[in-house]
Amino acid sequence: MFTLLQIAARNLARNRKRTLLLGGAISVVTVLLVLLTALFNGTQASMLRNATTLSTGHVNVAGFYKITSGTAAPVVTEYKKLREIVEKETPEIQSLVVRGRGFGKLVSDVSSQVAVVSGIDIQQEAGFKNILEIVKGDSSRLVEPHSILIFEQTADRLELKIGDNVTISSQTFRGAANSIDCKVVAIAKPLGMFSSFFAYVPLDTLRELYSLDPSTAGGIQLYLKDWEKADQVATKLRTSLAKAGYRVMDHTEKPYWQKFDIVKREDWTGQKIDVTTWMDEDPFMKWTLFGFRALIVIVFMVLLAIIIIGVMNTLWMAIRERTREVGALRAIGMQRHTVLAMFVTEGALLAIISSTVGVVLGVAAAYGLNAAHLKMIKGFQMVLMSETVTLIVSPPTVLVSLLVIASVTTLGSILPAWRAARLQPVEAMHSSN
Repeated sequence: MFTLLQIAARNLARNRKRTLLLGGAISVVTVLLVLLTALFNGTQASMLRNATTLSTGHVNVAGFYKITSGTAAPVVTEYKKLREIVEKETPEIQSLVVRGRGFGKLVSDVSSQVAVVSGIDIQQEAGFKNILEIVKGDSSRLVEPHSILIFEQTADRLELKIGDNVTISSQTFRGAANSIDCKVVAIAKPLGMFSSFFAYVPLDTLRELYSLDPSTAGGIQLYLKDWEKADQVATKLRTSLAKAGYRVMDHTEKPYWQKFDIVKREDWTGQKIDVTTWMDEDPFMKWTLFGFRALIVIVFMVLLAIIIIGVMNTLWMAIRERTREVGALRAIGMQRHTVLAMFVTEGALLAIISSTVGVVLGVAAAYGLNAAHLKMIKGFQMVLMSETVTLIVSPPTVLVSLLVIASVTTLGSILPAWRAARLQPVEAMHSSN
């Protein structure tokens, strides 16, 4: 094996221009793959962090309460008891928050708009305060009764500033119209295209709007140590809550607001618990990430195809130029499998060196781009929920990129190497090439 490596290294060094050209191409593809995967990891982390801050946890324990069979309220009763069971049954939790769910119209002196109104306990929302960039006011003032936090788009549309009052009008879950006046205490920078439809008030203020008991809440949002286990945790919680005596809704991959009509048509009253994941509650983000991942796979496959064709063409040329050499080696007793191994080793050595260089350059480029704090185009900011380009280099992903590029490039050398091994010694030695 050492002899084959020596021969491969000498042949690569002898054909320096060809080696540098092909090796450079392999390195460039590896750099692009590392950057694309880092961009996907960064985009996924940013979208997941921001979306779960706005409206959903990794796992959500919520539900519906029906006074009569034809009504439905997105609330859970005696939520503290439910919370105790959830915390006991889910060691995977990193943190959790209790939120209220509401929907109403924001009315200012000049205009109005519909909005998702969430009730929060700002003192328990460390992640919420860390992720939002407050441009005016102070989010900690959401502890004040009848206070409200809105985003810049809403403030501009309704012509609101800090200290102004805005009326929230809605219909209680018993069908009565109700409204409350709230003071704007904080205005935040947008977090994607949907942030303009969100507003946040103290949980008790939302209860007042809907005439709810203090023991009720909209739901419990769970944030896991590993968000990829969301489906497993949700499945386990459905079983645990059913064993604890709760009626649990069948899993449906829809956000809660799309389930109102389904629940209203069902013939039951009382409480039912609905356990969902972030993918259920935010299908837009789910499909955005799926499309982004598919695009990366397509680009990667095209790049790999180009590299494989380049490797095969280069080795075809090398074999034609070295036909007499192959004939001489076969004439002195080298077996076909050894000739095959010699050319495959040459391709593998080039692939490993080039892809390793590409990984190093790709990781360095990723950290460089992060340090540059590049701004995204406005349209991408709204969809990807971030103002800057964020790349996250994952060691396992980098290792996979290295192995894939090296393996595929090596496989591309097998067919030309097999042709070289099939050459007849006499014909090869008399070749004019």
